Amino acid sequence: MIRIVLPAHLGRLAHVDGEVALEVAGPITQASVLDALEARYPMLCGTIRDHVTKNRRAFIRFFACEKDLSHKPPDAPLPEAVARGEEPFLVIGAIAGG
Repeated sequence: MIRIVLPAHLGRLAHVDGEVALEVAGPITQASVLDALEARYPMLCGTIRDHVTKNRRAFIRFFACEKDLSHKPPDAPLPEAVARGEEPFLVIGAIAGG
């Protein structure tokens, strides 16, 4: 099981509180985890990634094992601790302002 932590606003949209646990088939990558998340919670489609390009939205960041994975290729393997369910994959809403 892959553990995913969503920002509060996306958790409310998906009607989940706290962590989400999902089975992910195949290699454990950002793309496969997000595909599984959007398949289970279709209301999240387009909120984390663009509908067409599947690129990460500008104000969304991905973290795991205390590392920023936001600029890693979507098909790069996630850390083993995430794949084993020991550590969560964090989806974070970035904060911007002046």
